[in-house]
Amino acid sequence: MDVLPSDPLPNPGPATIVDLSLLLAEELPCAWSTHMPYQQKTYNYFADAGGPEAPLRRHTGPYQTRWLLIDEHTGTHVDAPAHFFPEERTGLPGADAVGSVTVEQIPLAQLTGPAVVVDVPEDLPGGAPGISPVVGRERLEAFEAEHGAFAPGDVVLLRTRWDERTYRPGPAGDAYVRGPLEGRTPGWPAPDADAMRLLVERGVACVGTDGASMGSSHDGAGVHLVGLGARVAFVEALAGLGALPVRGAFFCFAPLKVARGTGAPGRAFAWVPTREDG
Repeated sequence: MDVLPSDPLPNPGPATIVDLSLLLAEELPCAWSTHMPYQQKTYNYFADAGGPEAPLRRHTGPYQTRWLLIDEHTGTHVDAPAHFFPEERTGLPGADAVGSVTVEQIPLAQLTGPAVVVDVPEDLPGGAPGISPVVGRERLEAFEAEHGAFAPGDVVLLRTRWDERTYRPGPAGDAYVRGPLEGRTPGWPAPDADAMRLLVERGVACVGTDGASMGSSHDGAGVHLVGLGARVAFVEALAGLGALPVRGAFFCFAPLKVARGTGAPGRAFAWVPTREDG
């Protein structure tokens, strides 16, 4: 599909900027449970301090700095086509020209645009331990019938409330991603491949979700192959979508510019118009 640049941000008048990003912390389930865990450690502190289990050292001067151990797909992040497609030159199964499209090549204009928030019912049927309930094509068509068709330039955001229900510190946070992948707890609601085909047909170039992934806990590949294969950008693990109206907000995701990245974490936010009193 051709990626169309988003319309420039109109003058929204009075507006609130809403943060739509997950907080990264070692005690939170911000990393994909089968990938490298997220860690942050103090490298230099103002003075030598702490105990033998967690010493703090003043190596380089009177200031504090930390180093991060972070997977590309940690917290709120974007998927690039290279995440699921090998480069064409490799000759591997599924190799495709889009496999050369890495995260630093995704235009920032593709990651901004009018937000269209699709509310997914909490009682969506089909969920079971290790299984995600499906957001199907018919649900998106029903949304269009009520709220208008999706269009090129729209950023379609799936509000499942998964962040509100499961993004918790400690063992309670296992329900966010670890439990579903291990088959112990139900998975997050996720679109299937046919639902993604509808969005591709409409020319949508950026789709977001507050679920742990755009793909389901039991079959993550299909929707990625359809969407990323059409060069749609997936912004995953969003938060706080309930602060946005169905239409009327303006979305932006700013990823780290990682060379050859299959994805990158970043900050998602939106301008939400506010009404003046009187």
